[in-house]
Amino acid sequence: MADITELATGLQFPEGPVVMPDGSIVVTEIKSGTLARVQPDGRGTVERFADLGGGPNGAALGPDGYLYIANNGGFLWSELNGMLLPVDMETRSNTPPGFTGGWIDRVHPDTGEHTVLYRECDGWEFRGPNDLVFDSHGGFWFTDFGKSQPRTADKGFLHYALADGSHIERVPFAMYGPNGVGLSPDESRVYVAESMTGRLLGWDVTAPGKVAAPQPEVIDATKSHFDSLAVEENGKVVVAAINHGLCILEPDGSGHEYVEMPDPMTTNVAFGGPDRTTAYVTLSGYGRLVSLDWPRPGLPLPY
Repeated sequence: MADITELATGLQFPEGPVVMPDGSIVVTEIKSGTLARVQPDGRGTVERFADLGGGPNGAALGPDGYLYIANNGGFLWSELNGMLLPVDMETRSNTPPGFTGGWIDRVHPDTGEHTVLYRECDGWEFRGPNDLVFDSHGGFWFTDFGKSQPRTADKGFLHYALADGSHIERVPFAMYGPNGVGLSPDESRVYVAESMTGRLLGWDVTAPGKVAAPQPEVIDATKSHFDSLAVEENGKVVVAAINHGLCILEPDGSGHEYVEMPDPMTTNVAFGGPDRTTAYVTLSGYGRLVSLDWPRPGLPLPY
């Protein structure tokens, strides 16, 4: 197991780590519906600065310096041996009472003031926006994971939207739990981690928000239950793999390897530090944000 540094504890199912320009790390807290700022000095200081409600999940900095949040609309919750789980363990449903859909938030990174940008696409309400990534053109790709019920589960989709709230479109290919989303270093490919199958999927990008064909390539299929992801500068894709830590996948599908983490609910990773060789990882089951040295630099993000 890698040597890790604990940066914060007591978080309410953290996700969506964003390394801010000042070196602090913003995480979403899905259970409490809040955003928290954590300092990287290891003192455990947590500042909660926004209350969004629902279930803030993935996060990214946009071209205007605001935070953009994929809000899944909230979950049902269970506890197992002190570990928090985003599902009712008895029914296997994660749809909370009174659920009215998820949305995309735009949040001021200092004041926490927020507005809703999108709630639906082509008349289809969002069932569980999960993760998002900006391209260098100022738009963002995001996944809608969907929700599960005792006997059914929603289909999920990949979307592309503009940051000003003026345009949104959907890739017409249904998935079983699309989760993490990322771009190759040259932005010629968009990747999605499909949770329930442990597959990494990839589309060729032909223009902002456009793909060559709805059907993706299956880049790799693993034993894992995939969550969110980040991309290395060299193009390797690092996926949080529930029960297996972090899964590092070759973009040509030639193989993958694992880095073990001390939490079955390892949910997300982001790269930071002066040379982007520090990995910030959300260990959500026990509510921790940790860091570890990474052998290669992460991909610099556009904003």
